[in-house]
Amino acid sequence: QVQLVESGGGLVQAGGSLRLSCAASTSILSFAGVRWFRQAPGKQREWVAFITNSGNTNYADSVKGRFTISRENAKNTVYLQMNSLKPDDTAVYYCNAWNSNDYWGQGTQVTVSS
Repeated sequence: QVQLVESGGGLVQAGGSLRLSCAASTSILSFAGVRWFRQAPGKQREWVAFITNSGNTNYADSVKGRFTISRENAKNTVYLQMNSLKPDDTAVYYCNAWNSNDYWGQGTQVTVSS
């Protein structure tokens, strides 16, 4: 069974940076791609970024220019580097991998203080 484990969340001041990790229990190249989502209190889960197995990336407008998604194939890990963080970035961040199925991690909390 595929498992995804997120880590790297925490409390940071506005303007600061965090790097989230999503470690998979299998080769990340076995997925069509990996996405990051986030869910703030009282709001719907929203897509943040994705990377495909061919290396294509895309970002939500709200994070473009501040967040970078990348991967380290040898470690079966996808990263989300988050810079210039804002209080609006406060949310639980989830990793999602997809092929013919969808797999989700348990989430990691990111809190940005003003």
